[in-house]
Amino acid sequence: MSAQERKERERAVRERLIVATARELAEDQGWDAVTTRRLAERIEYSQPVLYSHFRGKREIIGAVALEGATEMAAALRAAASASASEGARSRITALARAYLDFAERHPAVYDAMFRLDGGLAFAHEDTPEPLKDAFAALLENLDEVAGDGVHPGLFTEVFWAALHGLAGLTRARRLPPEDTERRVELLVDRLAIV
Repeated sequence: MSAQERKERERAVRERLIVATARELAEDQGWDAVTTRRLAERIEYSQPVLYSHFRGKREIIGAVALEGATEMAAALRAAASASASEGARSRITALARAYLDFAERHPAVYDAMFRLDGGLAFAHEDTPEPLKDAFAALLENLDEVAGDGVHPGLFTEVFWAALHGLAGLTRARRLPPEDTERRVELLVDRLAIV
């Protein structure tokens, strides 16, 4: 291995450590607790080392969001795949449950993806691939149930918005969590997914 390859590998390891530590700190104490000073202390590198990877907290949030989008896409696909043999209704219900479960189990990552400014473009030409892929994981399961004359992408946006609203309102304790399953069933029923 060349010296350059070794340096690149070490750099990638440091970057993963920074992102993992930021994510852990945010999940434990919230995003306000994530500062470059605190991260530097936790990973035992200087702040200038952190700044050699990320220009600041915004870029770190963006990196966590991209990692989270990759994980969410995998979770959505796994849930849909596991119930694919049971028909479209079961697959879409599993998809909705997986989305809400991800939001509940990873609140700081979910915030990085959808609530905080990570400097990432959504619904744009330069949207990063992990964000596009997370949307695609929804779209590829919803396109066949969108209905005649309904654009599958638009249908997916509405379904996503409904799930996002449910996730946010439940987390903010505006909706009782014990009714989540009933809400998912109602959402799937009212969208006339058979």
